[in-house]
Amino acid sequence: MPTSSAPRLLFLCFTLLSHFHSSVATPHHLRLSVHDVATVEAAHRAKAKTTFFEVDRPLRPPRGSSGPCSTLLLSHSFALTLTKPPVTAAYSPPSCLRGSGDVSLAVLEWRADCHGVQYDRIFGVWLGGAELLRGSTAEPRPGGVTWSVHKDVTKYASLLAAGNSTLAVYLGNLIDDTYNGVYYANLTLHLYFRRKAQSAPAASVPADLIVPVSRSLPLDDGLWFVVQNGTDVESTRVAVPANAYRAVLEVYVSSHYSDEFWYMNTPDQNGPFREVTVQLDGDVVGAVWPFPVIYTGGINPLIWRPITSIGSFNLPTYDIELTPFLGKLLDSKEHEVGFAVTNAQNSWYVNANLHLWLDPKASTTAGGLISHDAPKLAGGINSHSLDGINGEYRATASRNISATGWVSSSLGNITTTFAQRLSFTNTNVVGKNGSEQAINQTIDARTEVGGGAYAHQLHHSFPLYIFLGGNGSGTSSQRLMRRVEIGFVESRSGAGGAGTSTLRNEQVAEAEVVLRDDQVAGASWRMHQVYNYGASNGGCYVRNVTSVGYDVLFDHDEASCGGTGRR
Repeated sequence: MPTSSAPRLLFLCFTLLSHFHSSVATPHHLRLSVHDVATVEAAHRAKAKTTFFEVDRPLRPPRGSSGPCSTLLLSHSFALTLTKPPVTAAYSPPSCLRGSGDVSLAVLEWRADCHGVQYDRIFGVWLGGAELLRGSTAEPRPGGVTWSVHKDVTKYASLLAAGNSTLAVYLGNLIDDTYNGVYYANLTLHLYFRRKAQSAPAASVPADLIVPVSRSLPLDDGLWFVVQNGTDVESTRVAVPANAYRAVLEVYVSSHYSDEFWYMNTPDQNGPFREVTVQLDGDVVGAVWPFPVIYTGGINPLIWRPITSIGSFNLPTYDIELTPFLGKLLDSKEHEVGFAVTNAQNSWYVNANLHLWLDPKASTTAGGLISHDAPKLAGGINSHSLDGINGEYRATASRNISATGWVSSSLGNITTTFAQRLSFTNTNVVGKNGSEQAINQTIDARTEVGGGAYAHQLHHSFPLYIFLGGNGSGTSSQRLMRRVEIGFVESRSGAGGAGTSTLRNEQVAEAEVVLRDDQVAGASWRMHQVYNYGASNGGCYVRNVTSVGYDVLFDHDEASCGGTGRR
């Protein structure tokens, strides 16, 4: 469970040694101890570093681009950094940003390695207070582990070119007599440029200004807000320039501690439903129903070796269209932007970036809110249990949010609509006095933005199935089984169906741990993942990969719609 502000807590569905053969009233989740992992590693000796990886499509610049121009932003060793200030470095725009034309692609590369014993930790990267990347570290092996992240940060082009600023990186790591793994990390920016005659499509032009909606340095933590319970609202005040004509809030969110496995929670843990609500001056203007990211040590850490879970190295972000509310924001005053997490337990890390497009031909714009509707959340939990443990728990939720507003600028008088339709179902079947649990969950989120060149439709579906169980409880020989099926499904389309893309990213993984006389006697695990991305611009990518233990047995990819495979 990646954390940043206190030593890690271990939540175990069964605990090894004295814990495995006892049942618990509240089912929770297998996280192997240091001793257990060492026993497994003894049977999988590796002298060289092992590369862990998250499957994603490669980032390639548009045709005709020049570059890359690469700049090392930070190189640091994260040892005992828990509850200490973020590592900072002075940032100046790379010299190649001057006179090289517009940025066609900007890639932020995080490359790290670790030896020894350590848990997964959460980390974040901020520039001028705006978050650029959030991820979980890999858990090391005795021979070492290495991993990298390549994130498209082109939408932050104005921030990268804005002038001198402060780069901050927080990775809360613990070093003591047991946990001795130090994370060595390099952060590099790669820039590509389009020719002067080229121009980006209007719908993809990055914002002219990015305003951080986060905590400010100095801190002994990340710049994220920490939401500790369901009534907690964390906020800050922001001001919008008088000539803004579009506003989009990009939200970063991650769950930790008691809510790391929120989707497995029973009613006594506030149930399994969570949402992040975005508030503007106290009014709900949007909601994030997050993808259930499983960190590299979650459920059973062996499952995520060497292919890590979807989104774990590079957590997804979520956009809330605030353009309909610009009429309220264009008053030269500060306004409060806040975040709450429905049903939250301690704790959630949330912050955001406000992307603003400014009118180059006018010093002021004008706007007005035509309508705004944000009814209360609907749903609840139905429990069917005679003893408060074994039984079936079914949770449902739904929410609709909509807003319409106009903005008058040199582009004309444009009316923008924003609508969200969100639904959630979760069935949790608990048996054997809490030692067996099966979760079926689906999140469905539809967003529609109408008006101007940036009109689009976005559909997300996040299916999740988890099984925790075993046999032989109370005997000298036990078998503990874990199975995870998870998917990130997305479709996008621009105005009139232009600029369409689809993504289906699915994993099926399982692990088995064998105990004899309360000692780990063996373990096996396997993963199969299919990543299928298609876009109307021809940028298709398919990857089909299977691993058993630490060995990748099959890895086939196609880099274009009709491309050739590579192994």
